[in-house]
Amino acid sequence: MISRDYDSLSLTVFPPAVSDESSGFGPVFEEQPVDTIYPEESPEDKIIMSCRTRANPPATYRWRLNSTEIVIDDHYSLMGGNLVISFPDKSKHAGNYSCVASNEFGTVVSQRASIQFGYLDMFSTDEREAVYVKEGQGAVLLCAPPPHFPEDLSFRWMLNEFPDFIPLDKRRFVSQTTGNLYISTVRASDSGNYSCFVHSPSIAKSVFSKFIPLVPIAERSLRKYPADIKVKSPDTFALAGQNVTLECFALGNPIPQIRWRKVDGELPAHRHDVSMAGSLLHLYDVQYEDEGVYECEADNSKGKDWHKTHLYVEGAPEWVEKISSSERDIGGDYIMSCLTTGKPKPHVHFLKNGRMYGKNHELRFTDLTFDDSGMYQCIAENRHGVIYANGELRVFAGAPSFERNPVKPKLLGAKNGRVVFDCKPRAAPRPTISWSKGTELLHNSSRLFIWPDGSLELLNITKSDEGRYTCFAENDRGRANSTGSLLVTDATKITLAPSNADINTGDSSRMECAASHDPTLDLTFIWSLDDHVIDFDRDREHYDHKMDVNQAGQAGASSSELLISNAQLRHAGRYACTAQTPVDNVTAAAELVVRGPPGPPGGVRVDEVTSSSVRVTWSHGTDNLSPISKYSVQYRDVREQQDWRDASTSPVNVEGNAEMATVINLMPWTEYEFRVTATNTLGTGPPSDPSPRITTKEARPVVAPSDIGGGGGASRELTITWTPVQSQYYYGSNFGYIIAFKPENDSEWLRVTVTDPQARKYVHKDPKIPPSTRFEVKMKAFNSQGEGPFSISAFIYSAQDVPADAPTIAETRALSATEAVVTWVPVALQSVEGYQVRYWRETLENEASAQRVLVPSRENHTRLDNMKADSHYLIEVRAYNGAGYGPASQRHRIHTKKAPPSRPPKITGTKMHYSGTSINIAWEKVQSLANESTVAGYKVLYRKEGQPSGTLYTTEKQSIDLPLMKDDYLVEVRAHSEGGDGAVAQVRIAGAAGALASSSLGLFSLLLVALLSLIL
Repeated sequence: MISRDYDSLSLTVFPPAVSDESSGFGPVFEEQPVDTIYPEESPEDKIIMSCRTRANPPATYRWRLNSTEIVIDDHYSLMGGNLVISFPDKSKHAGNYSCVASNEFGTVVSQRASIQFGYLDMFSTDEREAVYVKEGQGAVLLCAPPPHFPEDLSFRWMLNEFPDFIPLDKRRFVSQTTGNLYISTVRASDSGNYSCFVHSPSIAKSVFSKFIPLVPIAERSLRKYPADIKVKSPDTFALAGQNVTLECFALGNPIPQIRWRKVDGELPAHRHDVSMAGSLLHLYDVQYEDEGVYECEADNSKGKDWHKTHLYVEGAPEWVEKISSSERDIGGDYIMSCLTTGKPKPHVHFLKNGRMYGKNHELRFTDLTFDDSGMYQCIAENRHGVIYANGELRVFAGAPSFERNPVKPKLLGAKNGRVVFDCKPRAAPRPTISWSKGTELLHNSSRLFIWPDGSLELLNITKSDEGRYTCFAENDRGRANSTGSLLVTDATKITLAPSNADINTGDSSRMECAASHDPTLDLTFIWSLDDHVIDFDRDREHYDHKMDVNQAGQAGASSSELLISNAQLRHAGRYACTAQTPVDNVTAAAELVVRGPPGPPGGVRVDEVTSSSVRVTWSHGTDNLSPISKYSVQYRDVREQQDWRDASTSPVNVEGNAEMATVINLMPWTEYEFRVTATNTLGTGPPSDPSPRITTKEARPVVAPSDIGGGGGASRELTITWTPVQSQYYYGSNFGYIIAFKPENDSEWLRVTVTDPQARKYVHKDPKIPPSTRFEVKMKAFNSQGEGPFSISAFIYSAQDVPADAPTIAETRALSATEAVVTWVPVALQSVEGYQVRYWRETLENEASAQRVLVPSRENHTRLDNMKADSHYLIEVRAYNGAGYGPASQRHRIHTKKAPPSRPPKITGTKMHYSGTSINIAWEKVQSLANESTVAGYKVLYRKEGQPSGTLYTTEKQSIDLPLMKDDYLVEVRAHSEGGDGAVAQVRIAGAAGALASSSLGLFSLLLVALLSLIL
């Protein structure tokens, strides 16, 4: 009960009269403030918080900040109901705002909305240290984003320059939680400079870090590393209805495969997705039942790793029942109730005219007075949000009135049926009701009832009940009456009822229905299935109907026919035909039986698991009125994601009364799931739900590696290669290979073990291995259950020895300041595959830094380049083959030429010949410096502009005549010496076509028609 201590409340007293919106109403929100993030660097100098209501008379507005009334000043102003904040200041204007709207009918308070100030600082300008990683290992580059608000950042990484963003794949991953870049297996191509790019969508700002050099360190052979999860989603809280993304990424070589599962259940069906090669698990429209433990598993051939994340699902408040505006009679009782859901449970309280009024989920009013009128708000909140429901309560008092709701003027009733006259005048306090027929006052009897709500009910009516009926209403404020007439019609009767039918799926059936009725009334037929009216538009594929009004010309007799086409199991049931007039209706029904293929079996379980068989049990599904003749079992390999396949069973034919079968010919150590289908004479039904997944027991392997080969390699080595066994044939844990080999003519085998199931090569090193010797090799697989059979033997050769002889250098000669040529006498050995030439500067460079050139065995000379001018070089040559490098030749010493002239020629003039067919280019003599080669002459390249090649001229003079061409040409002049070509000077010659003058011009006016520009 509500206590009426209203001294602190502003009240509105309503006059005792009927009212509607035209007479006024309290404020109703049409627009409310919303949470706002204001960028601290925003060029805008104001924030606008919206507030608008519909009210009569119009509402007045005021605002609160953190529950304190806002005073309008230089910073705050009102624009209608909107609050305008000028020159926002974080220290003054951050907080929670609410809008208060009032008029003479009451006050309402808007939802709270926050103003927060967003920022994203720049990254530190300190240089980032380089990251050195061996090829094959994983790498993590730290982003370390700068201070920011809010937290909704997105991250990308750039390589070397903007905007070259790194594409993400199964090897590279960027965490959207930390911003770090993860590379599972570093490759040489990953070398470069990396920068973390951070974007804040809330304030539309982006920044990027200083570049981080990543330096892969080359390895002779890439090592393998087990999966190691580095990106681990922490325990996560989510709201019901939200989307959630969980992250998981692992380092390792080979690149780990990532899989997700829900430890305490199944992943949400149709509401989850896995992307980024398994690194991201997306859960959509999260529900409370999705709460639980989620596990990601990363594995490769070297090992596995796991991580578990607990997902907690909570919920913001939501209305189950809320208040609305209502008008109630004075003196009556009323309950105003609000019910909510949410996790944790929301706290509910009420406001009246903007002030606290109740701390429970409902308000109970007894003996309503005008003082109870006002604007009420129900507010529900928990830590995830606040929701508001508003309603206006009006208390009404007045004399009875039938103006809005008179007694129905004309009421039709079927003979022997039932009719009810409603009497609902507008009145408060509640009036007393009485009825009359004509001038006769009516009282309750066996056929006549006046109900407490004022309604008049007549039973088993006849023609004598026709007439005028008047309702009288009276209270302490006055009285009123209203009159209506009753007309009695003939009753509707079913003359032909639909008949029962029995059909198979895919068949058709017809049902007929006929009825007699009062000829003055319209009749319609309504068909329904199991009390659900058939929608002929939506279900026109299976249903159609026809209707015959005034059947055979007879008034008051009609019929309808229902056609059911291509019937399915769902069409079976009780069909009802209802003949309906505006006055009465009557129904007749019939049963339709539809027989079809069986339903899915239930409760599929698996037990008695061996390495190659399991027992599958199930329970019978519905036979759909046709006995089940047989069952079929299907299976699929979960890891291989195979399609469903028919299983081999014992017995081969599973009878229709069976509830179990043994599935045979399965693969050992394989994860399977099974399902069952049932068949009868009408077909095979849908499959059962899959069984829980099981893994068959381990067994010895039966498949050996294939394609055994090898040979070659370094000296005293035997290299063996093969194609690994596919994972489905491992048949057990701890899978690996045993290699047996021996010289072809020996009797004793040497055995070695390889534990990596993905390995493809083994190199046996032994100084006692003779070179180029034929070996017999065979292999078999093993696992924790034992060894499998050997493969067919293969024959390979051990590595040859390195060349024993050294080449003899025949000639070394410097060609220029940067090039030389070396010739040697080849080694007379068939095993030589080529030659390596090494050269380095004597005393200035060590032998380890020597430049190297590889030359095929068919050649005995090569050119050496990238040499330094005027330098002493040492040169040596050695032969090599697959086993390595042989001894080096004697070293030869050469001296490179001095450097070519460093200064380009200075072009002094260009002059066209008087004939107009050639042009002369002249330049100053180039003087060599003391450390440069003497100028021997000049090279002139005459080429078409835009073309890399042209005509090359040589001359010892300081000028040259060149033919004048039609198009634009470039002339390049450079000095040449024994040290090579010097720097170039360039001039552009405009073509003759662009320089032709009018034929009326004299000869001298044709001179110097070329446009020349000197380019040094």
